Amino acid sequence: MHPSSSKTTKSLLLAALAALTALGQAHAQTYPNKPIRMVVPYAAGGNADITARLIAKKMSDSMGVPILVDNKGGANGMIGTDIVAKAPADGYTLLMDASGPLVINPGLYAKVPYDTLKDFIPISQILTYQYVLVVPTNSPIASLPALVAKAKAEPGALSYGSTGIGGGGHLAGELLSLMTGTTLTHVPYKGSAPALADLLGGHLTFTYDTVITSVPQIEAKQLRAFAVSGPTRAKSLPQVPTMQELGYKGFDITQFVGLLAPAKTDPAIISRLHQEAVKAVKSADIIQRLGVEGGNELVGSSPAEFLAQIQRDLVLYGKLVKDANIKPQ
Repeated sequence: MHPSSSKTTKSLLLAALAALTALGQAHAQTYPNKPIRMVVPYAAGGNADITARLIAKKMSDSMGVPILVDNKGGANGMIGTDIVAKAPADGYTLLMDASGPLVINPGLYAKVPYDTLKDFIPISQILTYQYVLVVPTNSPIASLPALVAKAKAEPGALSYGSTGIGGGGHLAGELLSLMTGTTLTHVPYKGSAPALADLLGGHLTFTYDTVITSVPQIEAKQLRAFAVSGPTRAKSLPQVPTMQELGYKGFDITQFVGLLAPAKTDPAIISRLHQEAVKAVKSADIIQRLGVEGGNELVGSSPAEFLAQIQRDLVLYGKLVKDANIKPQ
């Protein structure tokens, strides 16, 4: 190739690159200019859905465009999550997801239709929540040591409920079983309400339920709480110790709800969405509704921090699923 032709080709490539950069910057500067879709891979009414609706409203008011929550449940959260993985990376389709589809399913299922680390860009972890081990107030089991002692004396006799295979309550029960060398009988349900109903009806020994759904029954003296599953005490249950405080070093079952976008979304758009999400998390009414009333720990992390959390949880839950030999239904 003639030197002048080489220089011409290089100049054209640089010009094209500059044009693309300018186009991307211009797009980011005008973003958003139409409604944004926020997919929630669960049915309406759960923690992720409530979080999405409250955060979407705050971000919508601030950004000046509608943010429409779209519930796409099914396949343990994988249907809605996959929709966003395959959506255009233009900032107009976002994902408000929980731990299950992103960091638990990859270790639980032989095939997942998306790659958590390759198909998404984390924007911000909105909140984290944990579980509490509860028994009915009329249970003869008075403490966690007594529960473990009974489980060792009667292998398989103690049962616990959860919201399903691979859910946080199930994983907490499996971790307790591994740490104590006991055999516990897991009974999966299609939600927290039927599990609590059977617990109160005497059909289960205990359950690890989300703090937010157990607090009313604890306050009403229908349930007694032994321990929470996270590394710190829950603000709404300050009198209840952590599993680690009771001697179970490293016991940590917490779940997150966070905002993500499809991979290759413009970094400038990610930055704008992150700023808006954090502003929403720090607002007084969100703190009151999701934190004080909801029993969640609000986070508002950076994209890099959220990515690090996802990477840690993929390893943590992948190991737990393997060690406990958990299989999907």
